[in-house]
Amino acid sequence: QVQLVESGGGLVQPGGSLRLSCVASGRIFSIGTVNWYRQAPGKQRTLVAQSRSEGSTFYADSVKGRFTISRDNAKNTVHLQMNSLRPEGTAVYYCNVYAPDYGGYWGQGTQVTVSS
Repeated sequence: QVQLVESGGGLVQPGGSLRLSCVASGRIFSIGTVNWYRQAPGKQRTLVAQSRSEGSTFYADSVKGRFTISRDNAKNTVHLQMNSLRPEGTAVYYCNVYAPDYGGYWGQGTQVTVSS
């Protein structure tokens, strides 16, 4: 069983930055695809950024150029650097990982609130 723990959320003003972190209990990040999702109140959970094990990345159009996903496989950690945050970025952000033969796992989520 893999456990994911997110941290780094909080309250930030529009235009500000936050760095989210996700730590796994095992070395699943090195073999899996890692995703950051977010879910705003009353809305569906949507994919924000993805990092594949071979090194490629994907970003939703709404965050392209402002968010960066990175991984440190040696530390079983994935980060999401979020710059130029907007009020519509207010949501619970979830870390997710999927690896063949291991399945998929979710973290508990971390709240990000963008407000002045």
